[in-house]
Amino acid sequence: MKLYLRQAVCLTLICWLASTADADAQSKDERAIRSIMLEQENAWNRGDLAAFMEGYWKSDSLRFIGSKGLTYGWRQTLENYKKGYPTPDAMGQLKFTILSVEQLSNKSAFVIGKWHLTRKAGDLSGHYTLLWKKINKKWVIVADHSS
Repeated sequence: MKLYLRQAVCLTLICWLASTADADAQSKDERAIRSIMLEQENAWNRGDLAAFMEGYWKSDSLRFIGSKGLTYGWRQTLENYKKGYPTPDAMGQLKFTILSVEQLSNKSAFVIGKWHLTRKAGDLSGHYTLLWKKINKKWVIVADHSS
């Protein structure tokens, strides 16, 4: 009976340690994603679209879905931002509110939130869903649906 009890305690301890390690890894990844989004927010608020785009996957396979439909590619997404927000006044001040971060695996995450632009010409706001992937040890947005 003592042997069975020791085995049960050991198994419980091993499971607890494994789940704690997973939770720590997920928290680290979530912190990384939140940090990148804060960097994006700060870059936008400086009027630096190139730095804002550093959070996105630099690939022709990047997908951005907005009010005008689907755009493929990092470069085209940057060009669309430049056309839509040609000046710092047009860009305004961005504020992200992250509503949820769901880690789907150790290399992918799904983020839902709200965005708000405070501008002289009138505020804009909406919601976003972001699919993040860890590529070459770096978290990047591979799909963005903003409305």
